[in-house]
Amino acid sequence: MKSSVIFEKISQSQFLKQIFSTLFLRVFGALLLFGFTIFLTKSYSPKLVGQYDFVRSFFLSIGSICMLGFDQSILYFKGQLASKNALEELKKIYLKMVAMLFCTSVLALLIISVISKEIINNYFADSSVYLILLKGAATLFFYGISTLNTEIFRALDKLYVAELFRNIVKYIPLIIGAVALFYWHKENYLVDVFLLGFVFLAILSSFFVFIYFRKIKVTKAIESISKKEVFLKSYPIAISGMALFLLMSFDIMFLKKYRNDETVAFYSVGVKVMTIISIIILSINITVSTKIAEHFASYDKEQLSRILRNSARSICVITLPVVLLISLFSEQVLSCFGHQYVAAKEAFLILIIGQGICSMFGAAPVYLNMTGRQHVFQIILIIAVMINFVLNRFLIPVYGMTGAAIAFVSSSCFWNFVVAVFIYKKDRIKVFFH
Repeated sequence: MKSSVIFEKISQSQFLKQIFSTLFLRVFGALLLFGFTIFLTKSYSPKLVGQYDFVRSFFLSIGSICMLGFDQSILYFKGQLASKNALEELKKIYLKMVAMLFCTSVLALLIISVISKEIINNYFADSSVYLILLKGAATLFFYGISTLNTEIFRALDKLYVAELFRNIVKYIPLIIGAVALFYWHKENYLVDVFLLGFVFLAILSSFFVFIYFRKIKVTKAIESISKKEVFLKSYPIAISGMALFLLMSFDIMFLKKYRNDETVAFYSVGVKVMTIISIIILSINITVSTKIAEHFASYDKEQLSRILRNSARSICVITLPVVLLISLFSEQVLSCFGHQYVAAKEAFLILIIGQGICSMFGAAPVYLNMTGRQHVFQIILIIAVMINFVLNRFLIPVYGMTGAAIAFVSSSCFWNFVVAVFIYKKDRIKVFFH
């Protein structure tokens, strides 16, 4: 009895150490992004900043479709293979994912290239949109590779390398490029620099993946996992991932259509600051995701409950003070980006408070994907996307940024609540704060 208590304290200490190490790198990355955003909004026109945020939203939505959920399912497969002591199979799964990613990226490029230029430009009332989307589509494969490689690092237990790439390295090409463009007076090439950065990241991260895979030794031979199985396990996660990214993209798309690039820039700054809170949630959830899959596969409900309870408490203890602090000084925070960005204050407050509410649902965003219930998560998120789409469509033309924030928070709270209730009903496990 005494030894089990000691073991639990040690494992909890290691868990917290891993969380805070991950969190430190993510917060550092958030501060780096925060500083870069201040430079961008003060040095570039709101129109150019809006174009940059528009192409970022394109990557979030279309990129998630091309990824087919591989960035999440690779962690699921890792958990399954770890329980069988057969991690060498991960390399084969990775190569199959890369091949399928290439096919979906080429398909996306072909689809966008055959759509009439006039149709796209007329829809957004902007003659530059088609070319931006075409360039973005041509870079999708590199974006997908850099994203997948980052999760491969995590799956191979290279936690700090993964966090360095996710939170720091991925910003370096853009930061260097944006600063150089500003001093060379070539600001109009900001989107091009952003896109080319993913080519660099894909090559660099692939070099590290190659090195790490070479070090894996064969320990236990198992039946090879087929492309069909990889696809069938991944595509429900892809739909879920696409739904999550659409929840973060519809507002930008509708704001660009019904308002302008400047409004997109103002609103996007609020969203970026909100990511400080989402970083806390994501850091802890990603840290526990493979453990959830491993303990669920081995039917260790006690350890599973303990991990979920600790993660929910950690998220809330860290998140709620940050929400309160940012809310109290919201105007000062936004004014850092330029006096005109204070126009997003009302929408910003809604986003921050909404994210604080969502933080109370703990590991709800990853639990179903890590326990083989991807289809359930998919259905819940599809309903949330439909709610988000309808709310954005009717609120943004009337209320602008405030309407976009209301739509995002309403749909986010909806799916978090439904997922938490489903998990408790099915597994009698509380993922939410308690």
